Amino acid sequence: MSERKSIIKDKIFVFAIRIVKLYKHLCESKKEFVLSKQLLRSGTAVGALVRESQNAESKADFIHKLGIAQKECDETIYWIELLNKTEFLNEKEFESINNAAIELLKMLRSAIITSKKQLITHHS
Repeated sequence: MSERKSIIKDKIFVFAIRIVKLYKHLCESKKEFVLSKQLLRSGTAVGALVRESQNAESKADFIHKLGIAQKECDETIYWIELLNKTEFLNEKEFESINNAAIELLKMLRSAIITSKKQLITHHS
């Protein structure tokens, strides 16, 4: 595995841990169970999909799996924004987790673009 892929995998795992802890906080402290469950599902799915992509059957399958991870990451950002606007997250909590999610989204997009270029070059 390349160092770049390892960095993404590590960052996404740390992010998933933060999502689980945020979910627990929202349930225990804020008694919020609906939006936080959506956040938990999409926020942890990102890492699971990246893991799954490591066992892709082809470069195209790898790109497809990363694409789904990208969609889950974008959905996670949506839930984070909604939790912030409905005052379940304060500005400090929002900024921290939102910045981390945006960073992961950019890393996933970059990995997809790079992989697509490699696929095109490989087939040329």
